[in-house]
Amino acid sequence: MNLEFIGGFQIFLGVLARFWPVWIALAIILVLTISFKKRLGLYGQLFDSYVGIAGVMICLFWVFTAIFSGTIAPFDPLGQFLVMKDALPGAIEPNSGQVFLFGGDKLARDVFSRMVYGSRIVLIIAPAATMFALMVGTTLGLPAGYYGGRVDSILSFLANLVLAFPVILLFYLLVTPGIMDTPIPYSMAGVFFLFPIIFFSTLFYTRYKHRPALLAVQLGLTLLIGGWIYVGLVFNADPLGIISIRPNELNIFVAVVFASSPGVFRIVRGLVMDIKTRDYVAAAQTRGETPWYIMLWEVLPNARGPLIVDACLRIGYTTILLGTLGYFGLGLAPESPDWGTAIKDASRLLRATIHPALPPTFALMSFVLGLNLLADALREQSLKD
Repeated sequence: MNLEFIGGFQIFLGVLARFWPVWIALAIILVLTISFKKRLGLYGQLFDSYVGIAGVMICLFWVFTAIFSGTIAPFDPLGQFLVMKDALPGAIEPNSGQVFLFGGDKLARDVFSRMVYGSRIVLIIAPAATMFALMVGTTLGLPAGYYGGRVDSILSFLANLVLAFPVILLFYLLVTPGIMDTPIPYSMAGVFFLFPIIFFSTLFYTRYKHRPALLAVQLGLTLLIGGWIYVGLVFNADPLGIISIRPNELNIFVAVVFASSPGVFRIVRGLVMDIKTRDYVAAAQTRGETPWYIMLWEVLPNARGPLIVDACLRIGYTTILLGTLGYFGLGLAPESPDWGTAIKDASRLLRATIHPALPPTFALMSFVLGLNLLADALREQSLKD
């Protein structure tokens, strides 16, 4: 069957049109931000430079793409149309009349729709895994830097032990199918996912221990929400059915947290060792505050600048890592539309058809670029402060 095609300019207009919910959301955000910039603190200050504006807009573009992916994508990312196998960009699907804007892949799936749905997977796993790594690294880095001595020696040795192991080999060991079927990933998840609950419980206890009524509410909500997420992630037994994670997704999640936590630990440890010598920390010690109160409410807030910058960069590193794992076949399920798996599938026929590999590659590159620009803008603002 001979396919009909649209021209390059029509493809460009078609892509712009498909992203209409994203353009509307970005316009609303931009207008509101400019209108209330002075009241938005650090976020508003990012719009004082072109680098900050570019970083925020690129990141928000992919965030809204993930949110509105069901509206933007014209086809199911797993849907196959046999006549569209390896179709060139701009090919019109005969039955529906819809255009394969970026063409079809080797399994006759719409490349554009898979790129759009891939953003949802990347923007769930990468930021979430980074946040858990921050929780683990921060919870261990605070006492290491504050107490020093034997506590610091033991925790630093464990962190250096993980950092000394080759990252790719580490992921290969944690994500290969043989390990997936063992209790190791679930045991590691059970340990790592306790850290947010411990962190926030300690945070609220040290702050509100003299106000029992408010403390009970804070701890109750922490244990309820934390326990719900914990049961859903570790045991895949969310009673509400909202949190659901596949074994291979859990393995990748655990592997990213395990590999990223030591880096966060070293950053937090170094910051604490510097900040604990400041006068306001000595004043808190004179008042008789407990060590954990000082760590969480005096030291950590003053270390937020470098940690926010590191979080942005680390999300970018995690995104690249997910793409690398997908490229080597160690990522998500083979049919997953995530960008790494899409690049891997397209690379096998790269000499014959290059168009399926380009959209996920540019998507991955642009998202990481946005995170790097955002981190640069945040670094500039932290230096000014």
